[in-house]
Amino acid sequence: MGSHGRGTRASDEVAGGPRERSGRHTGPAPGTPAVRTVGLRVVRGGRRGTVVLPGLDVTVPAGQVVGLLGPSGSGKSTFLRAVVGVQEVAGGVVEVLGLPAGSPALRHRVGYVTQSPSVYTDLTVTENLRYFAAVVGAPPGDVARVLDDVDLTRHARRRTGGLSGGELARVSLAAALLGSPDLLVLDEPTVGLDPVLRRDLWDLFGRLRDAGTTLLVSSHVMDEATRCDRLLLLREGRLVADTDLPELLARTGAADVEHAFLTLVERDAAVGVR
Repeated sequence: MGSHGRGTRASDEVAGGPRERSGRHTGPAPGTPAVRTVGLRVVRGGRRGTVVLPGLDVTVPAGQVVGLLGPSGSGKSTFLRAVVGVQEVAGGVVEVLGLPAGSPALRHRVGYVTQSPSVYTDLTVTENLRYFAAVVGAPPGDVARVLDDVDLTRHARRRTGGLSGGELARVSLAAALLGSPDLLVLDEPTVGLDPVLRRDLWDLFGRLRDAGTTLLVSSHVMDEATRCDRLLLLREGRLVADTDLPELLARTGAADVEHAFLTLVERDAAVGVR
């Protein structure tokens, strides 16, 4: 059966009951960032446990595709969980669309997809999406729309238990798209997908941005950074860079994004041992 890791509305883990929405993008108030954190601190294992995020200050502008990149274990998934309000934090401020992260009012405005797709495997693709649509109060016709968006229409009647990993990931993404959320938080959304489908999904992300959606996307695939308007690089829970691609390449003198990020990480590591 499904769990809280499924692609769906943020705050499913902390709020109950479906909420209606018009299906229109309202977005944050003019000048309000989509996400703002100040001194975000996350500790695992109690007060004396491992510090994952030591005090992170991040601003995600509205209406952009923002890429969150960094080595494995840098805190990307933890940060995204804090943004959607399902991560216990030890301190700091986390605001989403001008409201505290996890607020019930954000339930229908934030879509969230985790790295591990989790859906109801005894239901068909359509049955899963109809269930999630009812939970978030999505308008009629949304199920067909999101199936088409993620190229799953031909699999609509298949039980999800028989789908491949890449197909399951697309079901989770489709669920997150229901109701046209203002903010999409996507943790490694293209893992396990072939190059053609990855390209198609990034084309979809661009169309969603053009329609007013903000997308916060984590990835370990460096070439995906070229599709982002803004780039955030994390290392050991700290923000190493908040930049765009031209600025990143100019700052590092690198020929491509992969070498640019490696240069920044190496510089940061060198500073850390001094």
